[in-house]
Amino acid sequence: MRLSWASLPTASPGHWVELEGWLAPLAEPPSPGYGLLVPQPECCLGCPPNPAHTVEILATRALPAGAGGAIRVAGRWAPLPADDVAGWRWQLAEAEPLGRVSAPGPWMNQRRFGRRAALAGLPLACVAATAGCATPPPAAEMVERGRALVAAATPMDLHSHAGRVIISRGGARPFTPITAPMQEGGMRLIALAMVADTPVTQVVNGTRIQAVRDPEPGELLRHAEAAFARLAEVVQTQGLAVVTDQASLRVAMAPGAHPAVLVAAEGADFLEGRPERVAEAFARHRLRHLQLVHYRVNELGDIQTDRPEHNGLSAAGAAVVRECNALGVVVDLAHATLATVRGAAEASRHPIVLSHTSLNDTPPGRTRTITSDHARAIAETGGVIGVWPPSTIFPSLRSYAEGMARLATVVGVAHVGIGSDMLGLLGVAAYSNYRQTPELAAELLAVGFGEAEVAMLLGGNFARVLAQVLPG
Repeated sequence: MRLSWASLPTASPGHWVELEGWLAPLAEPPSPGYGLLVPQPECCLGCPPNPAHTVEILATRALPAGAGGAIRVAGRWAPLPADDVAGWRWQLAEAEPLGRVSAPGPWMNQRRFGRRAALAGLPLACVAATAGCATPPPAAEMVERGRALVAAATPMDLHSHAGRVIISRGGARPFTPITAPMQEGGMRLIALAMVADTPVTQVVNGTRIQAVRDPEPGELLRHAEAAFARLAEVVQTQGLAVVTDQASLRVAMAPGAHPAVLVAAEGADFLEGRPERVAEAFARHRLRHLQLVHYRVNELGDIQTDRPEHNGLSAAGAAVVRECNALGVVVDLAHATLATVRGAAEASRHPIVLSHTSLNDTPPGRTRTITSDHARAIAETGGVIGVWPPSTIFPSLRSYAEGMARLATVVGVAHVGIGSDMLGLLGVAAYSNYRQTPELAAELLAVGFGEAEVAMLLGGNFARVLAQVLPG
């Protein structure tokens, strides 16, 4: 019997069933045949699965190793007691792995979409393998189409640490190239982000980042000065243009323009709750993109990966949002809880963005992914959500493109973009170099987007937000 994730509570104990899903990442599985099956890919070891949507697999032989998409498993169904020592609720015993699932899940088959529907901002999704969709051209031809599309579009990245701009916990590291990969891949503009809370966070078990102490007064402001200085140095040494207003945005979007950056901060911890410091960073460091929170619960709002303290956005956070609006700074709600997002949406008169995440409607307790409601809260402001490419979620560029399509089914094509987190991930990324941008365009075409929609996803949507937010 084929079992769906919605029918887990009603499945009969002892029956032989089949189930499709993703294997959650495990640090040390007790055996090659042990695994945890979840309905959507988890981002990392630091995001433990939700027990209500997790099936413990006890297989008779080794389960597929490594990230590689969904799998199908058959076994004897067994609900687990409430006091199960591991905390799981469901189990497939005597299980047999039946292999990878090559076709996309049902979420890619909801409806065929076309340019007219996409440009109206309607929810859409399609995949080349779906009945009724045109067979894609050969790979080489599709890549050439992608290359031509990129040349005519304005690719932009909502969140990047390219060039090793981050001040490392282990000391200064040499910069890596930014300009050449951007030019070769056709990437026009990246939101290049310093990280504001590094002195008080640590990588735990090699899988997640968390705050380990409170900062001393003024400590994170001093760190921010050094971090902004490093960002300015990489911009200067690599000859990158800096977008600060509408005029420089138009220059960056012009055909043949030199690669450009938007100065960004991942975390507003250096403000120490003082909205007037936004204007200081705007003037001194050319800050134009401010992510309110990162890996510590700061004075502005709550985060997804720690206990809430403010019940969403704080009064100081609302004041910072209003100051960003007044100056012309993009407000970024990556890492923020849904309550924090809703508070920022209420406080803002401009679109807000969520620069790097992915969709997960069955999230565990600690996760950087978002639900459909969370995504809609951003889209309803007219904003954009950047899709994040960890290989634990998207093991290939094709699956990354499918992830963008999946988000588009929820919020519409007009509200989805690229959020690479370039050189900021703890692990491997499906989209890890700007030279891959034509290939990403080709994969977006292959999963069913039209050329106009691909141009929107690659950067047109973020360009629209910048045109509304940046000062004149």
